[in-house]
Amino acid sequence: MSDTGTTASGPDSDDGMAGALLDTLFSQSAVGLHVLDTDLRVVRVNALTEAANPERIVGLHFTEAYHMDNPEASERMLRRVLKTGTPVLDYVAQGRLAQSSGPSRVLTVTLHRLDASDGRPIGVLAAVVDVDERERAHVRADVLAAVRRGVGHSLDVAATCEGLVAALVPDFADLAVVEVVDEVLRGADPPLGPLRRDVPLRRAAVRGTGTNPDSVVGELRRLPEATPFALAVTDLRPRLVELGPDTPWLEADPATRRRIEETGAHSLIVAPLKLHGAVLGLLSLYRHQGNPYDERDLTLALTAAAHAALSIENALRYAREHVIASTVQRRLLPQHDGARVAIETAHVLLPGRNSGCWFDTIALSGARTALIIGNVAGHGLQTAITMGQLRTVIHALAGLDLEPDEVLARLNDTADRLVEERRSLPPGDSLHHQPLTATCLYAVYDPFTRVCTVARAGHPAPVVVAPDGRPLALDVPEGPAIFSEDSAPFATGSVLLDEGSVLAFLTGSLLAGERSVERVHDALAFPDRPLRELCDAIVYNLPAGPDPEGAALLLARTGVVPPDRVATWELAHDRTTPAVARTLVRDRLEGWDLDEDTIEATELIVSELITNAVRYGTPPLQLRVMLDRTLTCEVHDTSPVAPHLRHARTVDEGGRGLFIVSQLANHWGTRYSTDGKALWTEQEIPADEDA
Repeated sequence: MSDTGTTASGPDSDDGMAGALLDTLFSQSAVGLHVLDTDLRVVRVNALTEAANPERIVGLHFTEAYHMDNPEASERMLRRVLKTGTPVLDYVAQGRLAQSSGPSRVLTVTLHRLDASDGRPIGVLAAVVDVDERERAHVRADVLAAVRRGVGHSLDVAATCEGLVAALVPDFADLAVVEVVDEVLRGADPPLGPLRRDVPLRRAAVRGTGTNPDSVVGELRRLPEATPFALAVTDLRPRLVELGPDTPWLEADPATRRRIEETGAHSLIVAPLKLHGAVLGLLSLYRHQGNPYDERDLTLALTAAAHAALSIENALRYAREHVIASTVQRRLLPQHDGARVAIETAHVLLPGRNSGCWFDTIALSGARTALIIGNVAGHGLQTAITMGQLRTVIHALAGLDLEPDEVLARLNDTADRLVEERRSLPPGDSLHHQPLTATCLYAVYDPFTRVCTVARAGHPAPVVVAPDGRPLALDVPEGPAIFSEDSAPFATGSVLLDEGSVLAFLTGSLLAGERSVERVHDALAFPDRPLRELCDAIVYNLPAGPDPEGAALLLARTGVVPPDRVATWELAHDRTTPAVARTLVRDRLEGWDLDEDTIEATELIVSELITNAVRYGTPPLQLRVMLDRTLTCEVHDTSPVAPHLRHARTVDEGGRGLFIVSQLANHWGTRYSTDGKALWTEQEIPADEDA
């Protein structure tokens, strides 16, 4: 060994000191020391190398003495140290001592060249430390950290199980299988242990080296009796099992026997996925490389299984709540595309976490149709309930024949009251601090003017396409979102549409991302296709991958009232007009083949409406009758004053007009516009008389 300092003694003293130092180092060192000659053969070892008989590796090449997994790399490293004299510190290698049984272990090797007094290299000093247990402890810690990182961040059972096997393979297991009780996956509460033998489990996730998970995920099985799997869900305790060709219980489980034969697994851990005494499923871990599982590995498996069970329970609880919320949401929405006068609609509701998106079509007086779409941010039952409250309010407001901006303004007033109600909840209530956010778009299409008037509250504007596929611009100022503290007024925008134009109303998630509007335009390039096909085309044009938030889509194709279903007359403003109107209406209704009772009732309705218009209104005067599923009568005049329904006394000579109208018509009301008002009525037509 070369000198690294100076001494006060002569050469004999130096040699004695060096010998004593070497003897002490070999006898007292806490690591295994090996002196190698220039041929890299072991010439001396200390007792820590192998307690039984360290001399039996003397004379062996170093890579033979330790059966290195990569002997070529180890020899190159030794030769480099011998040639250059540059030491190697804490080189990590896999190997095991000669004649030692079992798998390879993790070793750290430190190499120093030994030089003679004249500087000649005479060998190598190799210090070897078995750090297998330390490295395995580090691996366990890393695996547990991976489980905590990868499991529990998703509210999807399949994703949770996939995250668990991904965290365990390959660092802790060579094959991991997660099975969940089938009825739990279907929404039932987990059964209390012990699990009955007839209860099936479904494989939710499989991962392993050389394993094709698609071939086994989703398979259903009942646990064979007298196996570690059945015992683990019986007493809810884990099992640590050594595997071999003579393992007796494999006769009862041919599928597991085949798996063990294919993989060469030598040890198995079976841990129940349990929570509060209930059985969620089973975790099976196989190892065919490295050391067999031991008790410390069993502790890690139990910790991982407990973390996964809690995450699966959270996912199942969310799934049950989501099913309830989605059911409520769908029950609150229109169940079919309703047929409207002069307009055709179709819709799509994409599933997702959000349970607050909604759409609607409402028939208004005068053959007009209200088209609504909106979204309450959030998920869960409370979000669906809030959506239902807003939708109910809009239905009530639509019946008042208000302008779109007025509808949104009054909807916002109702939203403010909902916010106050939520703020008045006890502080401990989870809803107390949960904010309310919603958007809404309200549009009204009039088939007689072919004008669509739109107002929006924080919602994206609709996409409009002409009959030839050209995009049409619709400038609608964006008003404040529902539930916001912004007091800015709502405004409207209007567009004149040709017959056959298509409007697409979408929730924000469908319009998110680059080129989203372009994708919608591309899907609507041929607007004369059936609306259902256009809905599907928009969904097909969405970016790859499902939309986790869910979305709603409402399409509407504009039309006009068929000329043979409507009649309009300009009438004089004098006392003879009611009689003229009765004659005109009778002729038209007889042409529509309506029965005499309907004709007589309509004559009386028209007579009373015209009489009111002549007495209290201002010219010009217009009468319109329209036949669809109902018979509609409208009387227009330019006076902003509307008559009121009142109950006349017995001795009164008048005042019964609107009372009579209310008794004969199923619905009636007053609609205001910039040039006056219209009194309208609707009468139900028997199905066999609907032309």
